[in-house]
Amino acid sequence: MAKSKILKKIETMHPKIDAWEIIRLTAYYEFPWDVIRGTEYALYKTYAVPSISKILNSTKEFVNNPQKRYDDTDLFISEILEHGLHEGRGKQALERMNWIHSNYKISNDDYLYVLSTFLFDVYYWINNFGHRKLTSIEELAGFYVWKEIGEQMHIQHIPDSIHAFLLFHDEYERKHFRYAESNVKVAAATEKIFLNMHFPKQLHDTIRPFLYAAMEPHLLKALHYEEPGLIKRKIVQSALKARSSAEHILPRNKPFIRTRDNKYKTYPNGYTLDDLGPDKLMKSSRCPFHKS
Repeated sequence: MAKSKILKKIETMHPKIDAWEIIRLTAYYEFPWDVIRGTEYALYKTYAVPSISKILNSTKEFVNNPQKRYDDTDLFISEILEHGLHEGRGKQALERMNWIHSNYKISNDDYLYVLSTFLFDVYYWINNFGHRKLTSIEELAGFYVWKEIGEQMHIQHIPDSIHAFLLFHDEYERKHFRYAESNVKVAAATEKIFLNMHFPKQLHDTIRPFLYAAMEPHLLKALHYEEPGLIKRKIVQSALKARSSAEHILPRNKPFIRTRDNKYKTYPNGYTLDDLGPDKLMKSSRCPFHKS
């Protein structure tokens, strides 16, 4: 397949100096659908860690407001990537997200692992199911962007190289992926949202094994999901690659920017940054963003 104009432009750019522009070109033009699927997969990976899933389950957001929890996570990430960290909406979104996280006892290693999933598990998705693999320039740019985001989240001990960060990601999973009831509860709530978004209810049981066929075996084990088998895995990989390639046949002349172009079930009439976050926390008198 011939290189797109966007890819040719990316290949002339510097992965560190131009990091934010590179990831926007990749996400908005080259892989708009795959980036969000990869982000969903990254979130799913965090559910396999009991120390993380227990906190997520304890908030009751996945039970009481699962669609809002899903949409708000998407929007926080999208606002930051679209606007950057140092002014305007991106800075405001980061500050809100940091305050929300400050209400829970989350270890630095858990923070660091979640940060790493937005890098390496999005890469996993695109490289396995996208219309092409990411270039080294795109992968390095993503590292520099997420490292900067992590620093602004006050996460400590972020590795200085992409290779060291990948080693941390893989070693963390080997040590901490374990079955827990909270894993299954949070994963089931997310799975229900995804299936409801894309398929009629009568097809959910049929589709579910194919959903698992996109997941790595050690993730399935931590969630007590049955291995779907090689045939289903090949069907899913081929179908997803075909979908991504079909979308990429015609050059995208306009960027797909999620905060502008995506439809969110929680916010059919649009949203403001004041809408984002768990209702109980954001309406608390101690919330710095609370408006009486």
